[in-house]
Amino acid sequence: MEFLEFKELYDSLKDRYSQINSYLDLNQITNKIKNLKEKTLIEGFWDDKNKASDILKQISRFEYDLSFYNTISSKYDDLCLCYELAQMNQKLEPESHGIIKEFSKLIDQLEVKETLNQKDDYRNAIIQIHPGAGGVESQDWASMLYRMYSKWITNNNFDSKLIEYQTGDETGIKDVVVEIKGEYAYGFLKSEMGVHRLVRISPFDSNSRRHTSFASVFVYPIVDNDIEININDNEIRIDTYRASGAGGQHVNKTDSAVRITHIETGIAVQCQNQRSQLKNKNTALKLLKSKLYQLKLDEMNNDINKKNDNKKDISWGSQIRSYIFHPYNLIKDHRTKYETSNVNSVMDGDLDNFMKHYLLKNIGD
Repeated sequence: MEFLEFKELYDSLKDRYSQINSYLDLNQITNKIKNLKEKTLIEGFWDDKNKASDILKQISRFEYDLSFYNTISSKYDDLCLCYELAQMNQKLEPESHGIIKEFSKLIDQLEVKETLNQKDDYRNAIIQIHPGAGGVESQDWASMLYRMYSKWITNNNFDSKLIEYQTGDETGIKDVVVEIKGEYAYGFLKSEMGVHRLVRISPFDSNSRRHTSFASVFVYPIVDNDIEININDNEIRIDTYRASGAGGQHVNKTDSAVRITHIETGIAVQCQNQRSQLKNKNTALKLLKSKLYQLKLDEMNNDINKKNDNKKDISWGSQIRSYIFHPYNLIKDHRTKYETSNVNSVMDGDLDNFMKHYLLKNIGD
């Protein structure tokens, strides 16, 4: 990279950083942390465990934000130093390339993070992937999406826990549910909710014909103690059955798998990953509460969505993104029009640009 090219990039990064920094109040965040921590020292703080837990989560969230902002500030100082040296010598030092790349990524993350201002964005998330019609083709596609999101989770240093996994008839998966823990997990992943379409030469077709497959991705915020979702026993039906798949002899000899159906809405969830029926039941209830909460959010937003022509219903008939592997390489988001030909990078979990364009387009929604 020549100096003039670097100067143009530096000016752009500086303007983006200055624009965001102009309304960030780190002192306000610091004071919020201080005030919340003072509350933890009050006698009887743990008498209300739900309230105490909520305060501790707020502290953790504000500390995460403060640490993130301080990291960017430090990296900005490094970038400025690189520019001063480059200006003096009219060339870049070898280590400058890494600093530029790192700060560019951080400023991208900061811009996206500033869009995550909805009340549930900070929450942990549950993601469910379900293949469409098409048998082995769509089941294999669902497993490819599962791998893609697993890579994204790892790339972002999030924690995950497998709740439900049903293997496909020959290959792939029939259904998978994963719990994801990390700051703003739901805020990022909500951009992935919808139908994903794959076009490729089928590895299962002896005639090597082109096939189109579909899989749906559902994302739910995890309901914590600060949200009341009351489910009475007479509102649900609980069925137990023998689990299938991996798990050894025990998993096939006992009715450890649990399916819970919410009678009014027809929403059904199931869990069979644990050997304990009680653990499976508790996990299924947790998933059901998250789905019911998401249903409430959708109902609240219905009137707004009807007035917004840019919004689309999440349904089988409206894919949000197409992944084309033949006759050319292209992944395109139909909501934002963002596209890339680097399919390998995306399938390895590089979803940041897709999430960024969606969140910036829907800022305030």
